[in-house]
Amino acid sequence: MNIDHDGTYQYCRWVNRTNNSVTEPDHTVHQTTATEYFQKKLSSLRASMLNGEKIPGCTNCYQMEEQKKISPRQKQLLKTGIQLPEFEKTFQSSTFLEEFKKSAEQQGDTSILPQDWQIDLGNFCNSGCIFCSPASSSKLASEFKKLGLIKELPKKNWADDPLLLENFVELLSSSKKLAYLHFIGGETMITPAFKKILKKLIEVGINKKVSIGFTTNLTVWDQEIIDLLTQYREVNLGMSIECLHPVNDYLRWPSKISDIKKILESWIEIGKKHGWLIQLRTTPNVFSIAHLKTLYEYAFEKNIGIESCNFLYRPTFMKISLLNKDTRKLISKKLSAWIDSHKEYLDYNELIVNVRDKNKVRKYILQDAQSYVNYLNNVPEETHLWKELAEYLKKIESSRKNNILDYAPEYEKFLRTAGY
Repeated sequence: MNIDHDGTYQYCRWVNRTNNSVTEPDHTVHQTTATEYFQKKLSSLRASMLNGEKIPGCTNCYQMEEQKKISPRQKQLLKTGIQLPEFEKTFQSSTFLEEFKKSAEQQGDTSILPQDWQIDLGNFCNSGCIFCSPASSSKLASEFKKLGLIKELPKKNWADDPLLLENFVELLSSSKKLAYLHFIGGETMITPAFKKILKKLIEVGINKKVSIGFTTNLTVWDQEIIDLLTQYREVNLGMSIECLHPVNDYLRWPSKISDIKKILESWIEIGKKHGWLIQLRTTPNVFSIAHLKTLYEYAFEKNIGIESCNFLYRPTFMKISLLNKDTRKLISKKLSAWIDSHKEYLDYNELIVNVRDKNKVRKYILQDAQSYVNYLNNVPEETHLWKELAEYLKKIESSRKNNILDYAPEYEKFLRTAGY
């Protein structure tokens, strides 16, 4: 289950928002309880899944699987004991089989509660990442409003309401099989609700039963939050960064890669000290893909995970698929050469779905890197989006007083052709 920044429920944290036609009309924490939404409102969706139908909102995962990238769908299935290569066999042995049967008999209804949550606490953020959206960044929202890119600011963050926050914690307390909570924002480290929830869960004793995950943009250090996290059974730490190259400053404005690296090293140190699962979180796009190798190299050296939720599809004009074949070949060749330089870890016969297996971190890094080689080589060009990209860059740069060519001069021919 997922709660968006404005309190809107979604059946999956990775659902394709532009292709989500199966579910009931949107419901929010203001008008519907999470129990009602999950158990009743999603009945038609579950019935479709139980009938073996493809879900339009799942297109992001289908695309990832086509390019041999482990999708969130595969990761979630693994939590139920189901694996796609042996679907029928593992479905029959799943510990959730009886729940599936009951739901099928009840036209998709269920009596269980969500066990895995992604909780979007709001758009309170100190960064204006160029590929982000106002719904996830208050800084970007203010900038977009001034530039005329949006007419109205996003709806109020649901987690700012003390009563809604209290009701949600009560729901979590009553969920007997609650397993995982992942918090995003905005920037979680400066979002007041994050610290409040961490404290409340400790008060009711959930901290010893549930795994906590969160994502930070590596611009903030809050010792009080770190002290709270050390009281949890398990912590999954996601650190957002696009590459270890100056272009990261442009993409994740106004951060500076020199400062980011220092905080990154501090998080890795504290994470390893407490045995946390540490992962780099990246959103490869039209500009960062040229330097994505720097991130894979870093993760490989440090033996820490690296993960992107999907192939970027919003905003459309930041997709890797905008690049022409010649540019793609150059990037693909360099990335392939790096993968081949670590042949001792390569095993093309093994598909690593459990990306959190600490014994297979380096193998998975190479597997994930290969998925981007596949994407670069196979996905059709979308040159019709060039003009939209150029117009967006010019408008956003008029506010920030910077220039993409100062960070990525190798893109000049491409951008000039696009009208930059």
